Amino acid sequence: MSFPKPYADAVAKLRVPFGFVMIAAFLWISDPSLGSLVLGLPVSLLGLGLRAWAAGHLEKNSTLTESGPYAWVRNPLYLGTLTAAAGFVIASRSWELALLCAAVFLLVYLPVVELEEQAFLTAERQLLRLDLDHVPVDRAAFHLGSQHADAAVPRLVDQGNAALGDERLEID
Repeated sequence: MSFPKPYADAVAKLRVPFGFVMIAAFLWISDPSLGSLVLGLPVSLLGLGLRAWAAGHLEKNSTLTESGPYAWVRNPLYLGTLTAAAGFVIASRSWELALLCAAVFLLVYLPVVELEEQAFLTAERQLLRLDLDHVPVDRAAFHLGSQHADAAVPRLVDQGNAALGDERLEID
């Protein structure tokens, strides 16, 4: 699913206010029972625990985090938020809140995730260009039959593929 950038930018700014609207909706519409609280509370705590674990590993705006929950899930903070919200929906016993949560995640969180990934890939491409600008090309390594060419070209292509989100570059 792809969202227009102006839309994604707009909802990114509204993400926190939407959270307050969701809290108000839950307080107004919820009709919890002891049983629904017993079922929903552990799910919400699991989501909040995942968020706390992820936040402890996040190095925001510096490098790609690959430790903790980031080793298994691309966006554990958002997954934790979704899990916590699911627990609240279970506790609320409200299909209206379930629909509202689904709409907010589909129309607010997914565009924000996409926007963040695009920003990260743009930054990675710029870093790759800077790296390539500062690394001199050893023209001798690219002569036909050179042992160095066989190792150097695939390594550069692999680095380029990684920076481009694993889009495959072809070598002719």
